[in-house]
Amino acid sequence: MANIQNNQYFYDSAKRGIPAVDELREVINYRNLILQLVRRDVVARYKRSVLGIAWTMINPLGTMLVLTIAFSQILRFNIPGYPAYVLSGLIAWNFFSQTTTASMVNLVWGGQLLRRIYIPRSSFALAAIGTGVINVLLSLGPLLIIMAVVGLPIKPELLFLPVPLLLLLLFSLGVGLIISTWAVYFPDVAEMYQIVLSAWMYLCPIIYSEEMLPEQMKIWLPSLNPMWGIIKLFRMPIYDGRLPTWEEFWPSLVISLSVLVIGWLLFSLKSDEFAYRI
Repeated sequence: MANIQNNQYFYDSAKRGIPAVDELREVINYRNLILQLVRRDVVARYKRSVLGIAWTMINPLGTMLVLTIAFSQILRFNIPGYPAYVLSGLIAWNFFSQTTTASMVNLVWGGQLLRRIYIPRSSFALAAIGTGVINVLLSLGPLLIIMAVVGLPIKPELLFLPVPLLLLLLFSLGVGLIISTWAVYFPDVAEMYQIVLSAWMYLCPIIYSEEMLPEQMKIWLPSLNPMWGIIKLFRMPIYDGRLPTWEEFWPSLVISLSVLVIGWLLFSLKSDEFAYRI
């Protein structure tokens, strides 16, 4: 727990209370530091790039172009407005994959800092989430352009988009905290996670629709894949132009909150050991 004395922070592990509550309290106390970490990540990522922050928009657009050519032209996927369909799914998936990976990598690389000064260990994961939100907001501009090009109407339902984005944020933060904890104890997790992400992406409705699945997979795949429902919720106000029903919404809400709680409890319980193991 960090106590404030004479405008300075002192960490006294002997007075540590409930780990999850203490971690949340320290995050609030160190909110300005987290904002600076977000700023550092954004600036450092594009500092030496000729196109700068434009890469945030070009990256999903380039991937969308490749997938559109490969699947709608070569493999003849018959999905109306396919570029917008793919791009909306990619934006959600990129947020998840990039923020969870950054949460893990930043914590491991921050080992030297953790041994020198006290900062909430969850600061790295929260900074990764903040950076991811900025990237999503920057990606919405190209998405609106693609929607106009393929003839998808821009409807008021788009105002609902922050809600599925919040669920995506909560789920990503929970997963990021869980794999960050594992990576501290098992360094191979970082490499294995990239393999998991590669396979996981193709188990999500990004380049294909649910209707294209074999009948047996329609039964179990959407139920066992938590990102399936979240991506669908993210896409509904964009591609489908509608709001989700409660039956479509509540499973992703429960999953996102449950994963966040599990991740936060696990991470905060083990966080005092991180500085000695990294």
